[in-house]
Amino acid sequence: MYVYILTNIGRTVLYIGVTNDLTRRLYEHSTGRGDASKFTGRYQADLLVYFEQLPDAAQAIAREKVMKGWSRAKKDALVAAFNPEWKPIALETWDG
Repeated sequence: MYVYILTNIGRTVLYIGVTNDLTRRLYEHSTGRGDASKFTGRYQADLLVYFEQLPDAAQAIAREKVMKGWSRAKKDALVAAFNPEWKPIALETWDG
């Protein structure tokens, strides 16, 4: 299971999600980019800047809830510690 953070080009929004298949979920976000009824579509948040793997769904969901409760500054610090340049992460080439 994964908890992940997406942002948009201007880094004006952060989206925190959970999934069991990160590659598939990123594809779903990118194909729904223009869907104004969805948060990631409305704000064009489809750039992966952070992820972590957890052993099971219960832990991943709990972690997602904790992270969603954080201030923007704390979320920014988490991303910066993991991905200092906030470069979009391509899973197939990530060596992090």
